[in-house]
Amino acid sequence: MNYMRNAWYVAGWSKDLAQGAPQGVVILDEPIVIWRSGGCVTALEDRCVHRLAPLSLGRCEGEHLRCQYHGFKYNRDGRVVEIPGQSSVPPQARVRAYPIAERHSWLWVWMGEPSLADESLIPPAVGLDDADWILGCGQLDYAAEAQLINDNLLDFSHLPYVHANSFGTPSTFAETLPKLTALPRGVRYERWNESARSRARDGATGGMVDIYMTYDFLVPGILLMWSGSFAPGTAKGCSYGRPEFAQAVSGVTFTSQAVTPTAPRQARYFFSWGPHREHGDESVRDALMQLAGKAFGEDKDIIEAQQRIIDRTAAPKVMPSAHDRSVTMFTQLVARMIREESPVGRASTATGASRSAAT
Repeated sequence: MNYMRNAWYVAGWSKDLAQGAPQGVVILDEPIVIWRSGGCVTALEDRCVHRLAPLSLGRCEGEHLRCQYHGFKYNRDGRVVEIPGQSSVPPQARVRAYPIAERHSWLWVWMGEPSLADESLIPPAVGLDDADWILGCGQLDYAAEAQLINDNLLDFSHLPYVHANSFGTPSTFAETLPKLTALPRGVRYERWNESARSRARDGATGGMVDIYMTYDFLVPGILLMWSGSFAPGTAKGCSYGRPEFAQAVSGVTFTSQAVTPTAPRQARYFFSWGPHREHGDESVRDALMQLAGKAFGEDKDIIEAQQRIIDRTAAPKVMPSAHDRSVTMFTQLVARMIREESPVGRASTATGASRSAAT
């Protein structure tokens, strides 16, 4: 796997981490144990220094975690503070501690250089407890590379084909290209669908509307999407830019999605979806989550099948289309950020900045 490390990866839902119950996760093929003690959440390497037993099978003792194999006790910094049967603890008796943050109902782990773990870089998702939204959530485990899932989320031209039996997107959707904007840590996607037929909650068709959809796809693989239906003529009235969602007539929803590489050809996909409180209730949320279960299952089927073909193909290559521009933009951004993570890349960037300052 070749993924950037200086980024916040979603490790799980905050609600799923019980007090004093260690939980094992894998990110970038590294086993990590996470536990909650009081108001603190801790993330350590899930591998005891003694005989490499998983610490996620241990027990919490206040802010400490004790390995349940031979009783080594760890503090929140990853240092062994007690070894049964001996009074001294070797200074090398420690495991890696990972920066971890709890925000937007997710647990975020920084996989790179700890000193660079800036919480302001956590993508601005909407949490399940946000009073303005009524959100449901779920997750799926993929037998496929995270990069393939990212590619899928960056290229929505698959909607009329992969999701013909769920979203029912017309084939004309793929005949037009979205507006794309490069962001410092991602790509912004925007598109209008003018003079579309609105749909009521029971599926019945209504009057004509302009539908706006936009999402930011941010490193390392976070999608934040808003959509809504507006009065006819709104798209033209705002010069096909971003409208004021307060002016939407119906259907304002938000979805957040996160892709976390776990092991080679394995990934975990987290998602939430639901309506704005002024545009729906729990029944709308439940209907959207039922639709998500079907649609995201369709994505999983095609992507896992794609991975199997890739694995059977010698020197696999793709042939990009016009809709792949967003994929290319994001892939090039990530490649540059990976280069900058290396000592050579950081030195090159610093040299370039010095030259620019000099001129």
